[in-house]
Amino acid sequence: MNLEKLTIFNVNAVGVYMFTNDKFTLVPKGVADSVKAEVAKTLLTEVIEATISDTALLGVMIAGNNKGLLLPYNIRDTEIETVKKLDIPYGIVKSKANALGNIILANDRAVLIYERMEEENLKIIKDVLGVEEIRIGKIANMLTVGSVGVVTNKGGLVHVDVTEEELTQLNTLFKVKIDVGTVNFGNTFIRSGLVANSKGIIVGNATTGPEIVRIQKALGE
Repeated sequence: MNLEKLTIFNVNAVGVYMFTNDKFTLVPKGVADSVKAEVAKTLLTEVIEATISDTALLGVMIAGNNKGLLLPYNIRDTEIETVKKLDIPYGIVKSKANALGNIILANDRAVLIYERMEEENLKIIKDVLGVEEIRIGKIANMLTVGSVGVVTNKGGLVHVDVTEEELTQLNTLFKVKIDVGTVNFGNTFIRSGLVANSKGIIVGNATTGPEIVRIQKALGE
């Protein structure tokens, strides 16, 4: 599987700025053409510039999978027009917690959501993402489950302090093998430094060789 080390705006937290699935990758406006070319070559997707809620923090604000996108309530109308061109179902999550990428972890089979999500949003999330199961929970006693894990249809990587019970539950929920690891020289907030789909992996430039080995084993097989 393709893997590339990158920075965006000279920052190693690549996952804060990007959202990807197997069809397209969203990056902030103003990203260098050389970076966009590396993203396209590594993830084997179309690369599209966007903003969400007037920010460049696409990985923080968006959650989703290959079947749909979840967008925060304060997304702008012009930004929704960009999403419509992606030809993918989308839904607006009317939650006080609008950093959806930090609080929702999903692949095409299931979704894990932080425990303070308003109940009225659960059906929207399940329907838009077209998943078999939706579950409320924590990872490593962290509410922000989307920030401490990355999961694809091939595998997953989560916070090193995840319990054995949680790990077993995650394997069962997402129906892939989940491993533990870090990014960017020991950062346990996996999503901040890791972007992956079923075809490729991008990590922050500070990610070490041993971390990369672990990441490739978890997501690349």
